[in-house]
Amino acid sequence: METKDMMLTSMLTMDKGENEGEKGGEGGEGTQQENGRLMLADGVAERGAKSLTSGSGQQVSNGFTTSTPQSPREGPGSAACSEGTASGPGGGAGSSVPPGGLRTLVVQQTSLERPRETWSKKMDFLLSVIGYAVDLGNVWRFPYICYQNGGGAFLLPYLLMAVFGGVPLFYMELALGQFHRNGCISIWKHICPIFKGIGFAICIIALYVAFYYNTIMAWALYYLLSSFRPTLPWTTCSNSWNTVNCNRYMSTDHNVSWSNSSTSPAEEFYTRQVLQVHLSPGLHQLGSVSWQLALCLLFIFIIVYFSIWKGVKTSGKVVWVTATFPYLVLLVLLVRGATLPGAWRGVVFYLKPDWAKLLSTTVWIDAAAQIFFSLGPGFGVLLAFASYNPFHNNCYKDALITSSVNCLTSFLSGFVIFTVLGYMAEMRNQDVATVAKDAGPSLLFIIYAEAIANMPAATFFSIIFFLMIIMLGLDSTFAGLEGVITAVLDEFPHVLVKRREWFVLALVCVCFLGSLSTLTYGGAFVVKLFEEYATGPAVITVVLLEVVAVSWFYGTNRFCNDIHLMLGFYPGCFWRICWVAICPCFLLFIIISFLAFPPEVRLFNYHFPPWTTALGYCIGVSSFICVPVYMVYYLLTAKGTFKQRLLKSITPEPSSEQHRDFIFTNAV
Repeated sequence: METKDMMLTSMLTMDKGENEGEKGGEGGEGTQQENGRLMLADGVAERGAKSLTSGSGQQVSNGFTTSTPQSPREGPGSAACSEGTASGPGGGAGSSVPPGGLRTLVVQQTSLERPRETWSKKMDFLLSVIGYAVDLGNVWRFPYICYQNGGGAFLLPYLLMAVFGGVPLFYMELALGQFHRNGCISIWKHICPIFKGIGFAICIIALYVAFYYNTIMAWALYYLLSSFRPTLPWTTCSNSWNTVNCNRYMSTDHNVSWSNSSTSPAEEFYTRQVLQVHLSPGLHQLGSVSWQLALCLLFIFIIVYFSIWKGVKTSGKVVWVTATFPYLVLLVLLVRGATLPGAWRGVVFYLKPDWAKLLSTTVWIDAAAQIFFSLGPGFGVLLAFASYNPFHNNCYKDALITSSVNCLTSFLSGFVIFTVLGYMAEMRNQDVATVAKDAGPSLLFIIYAEAIANMPAATFFSIIFFLMIIMLGLDSTFAGLEGVITAVLDEFPHVLVKRREWFVLALVCVCFLGSLSTLTYGGAFVVKLFEEYATGPAVITVVLLEVVAVSWFYGTNRFCNDIHLMLGFYPGCFWRICWVAICPCFLLFIIISFLAFPPEVRLFNYHFPPWTTALGYCIGVSSFICVPVYMVYYLLTAKGTFKQRLLKSITPEPSSEQHRDFIFTNAV
């Protein structure tokens, strides 16, 4: 934004009679002006630079107290200056000014820039944060990881990792964004300037996510459009894409024999009709772009553009639908799943605790990774959303509410998924473990889709289920792109603030073009590669540096003082210990586990060759490399000796927005 500050200064020449007349008639009240507030105080002001003391009121150098506006950046001219007592030679309460004495003119500085956009309602913010945190991973990843790691026993490490790792990081980002009111790039000059590369790394990671995440919604849209027919296309084996191995294997199909080479109609519809992966031998030969998926993805991005092009005023309204509708569908599917035969088998399999699994390091690694990626710190979204809050908004309560809703949603999704998996096991006369062998998108697009197809009113449940998948993804896309938009607009306000719509259009076009590789016949392999390498290790490393910069360089005491200024209370010892010690250890634990136990990446029958691992790490490093590159750039371009440069690089710059309330001018 353009920042042009208008300072009102005046040289006043008055005789003693006029001074006393003002004092007696007005009681020392200041003069108001339309674009700001002035306070004329009688008395002889001391010359020299004097500063304000922060607090509920601000103490003027000559003894006058002034009230501050609700937010350092809200409503220029919104605070009135209260009357105080002048100090100085001959000063005192109600004392008159000697002839020729100095007078102090206290002027509120106002800005000619457009005020920062804010949420229309508090609920817009909460729904946006919940919509961002509750995404597709809550539906497909948490249930799978839960039963894989000991069922009900997994909830213990999950809750511990949430309390000591996830929620403190969530709270920290909301507080940082709300206090400094900047995106993930420009905020660093107020925290620790040398770490500004973190902001650029976050933006690149967000772009990588947009390249593959929206493709999953395009798949869901393809399923949604295919659901508007009496018989769902993934229920029969008589379609053009089916093979001789296709078998519709349910307990009612007595004439069908199932072998190891058999495939279900739902699996063939997903792999051969939607993805068409059989036309690509692997990542080395992706094949052509699927025009059906390209049109689906184009439609998704059109929805995204018109939801976020005007800012949080529009996206805050859209989330009233996209964030609440999935909960309605989850409740409908839960009730339907609970009434299916065999549902209890799935619930028992989901929650039956295996306490011996807690001795495995893998369980704790999965719990830490799940809570981290579920709450989503480090993507710049929480900083961006919180920056549009009122300054005194209770972000502490918001952090507790939204993180609790997110965790409970993951737990609820497990019941929705496993009641249906229990039904499938009952129909096939198999164990639940055999039915629930697929993870990730396959769990939704193959297993759950097949289960829905065998329910009564299959068309209705298919439509609402895939509509829910799309809306879960849209919320996260809105948030991820808004994090990038806010960061770039705050960093280059003079160029982009009045061209937001064009910048958003350019960003959406870049994301669409970047997604084309995921729309090819081998696009599912690209999605898997991005999912495993582009975001995981890079974003965790970025958040580790973020916590270190805030807790160790910016300082926990200073950060807690900022929170006290906003909320009126200091964070307790628990939060301080988490930010200083526990959260860095929590993140370091996840990073080491990634390096020590690299994931074995495979999809369907395709095992990713070794060169793809190198390619994946290059993609991950391409974002993180911004951090050390910017550090070198900053030290080379700063002025002064190396020691002065180093000191400047870790010294926060005072925010002009936070110290622009009043200016003091001595006048005769």
